[in-house]
Amino acid sequence: MHELSIVESLIELCEEHVLANGAKSVQEIYVKIGRLSGIEEDLFKRCFETFKENSSFCKSARLFIELAPLEILCLTCDKTSVLKENIFKCMHCGSLEYKITQGEDLHLMRLVME
Repeated sequence: MHELSIVESLIELCEEHVLANGAKSVQEIYVKIGRLSGIEEDLFKRCFETFKENSSFCKSARLFIELAPLEILCLTCDKTSVLKENIFKCMHCGSLEYKITQGEDLHLMRLVME
């Protein structure tokens, strides 16, 4: 259940931005969660609702989640593909040699502060 520590770090990051920008509070938090990040969306939301109550600046914040697809760069044909569920090969040439370019991480995309 690593969602707890991830949410805690996210709220700390948001609070740092509030202080650095002289804001009063965070109204909206936009994150992008990758398909291979290992983060369970529903659990992440529940953890966020719990942790924000202990935050001085995020108590009224609304969380918006975008799910990022798994995107690869093929090392054989040099083309980008978005991988579908359980298909881990280049969609153009069928190669199994690729580099993941998106879909493994969580990113803070935007904060709306007051």
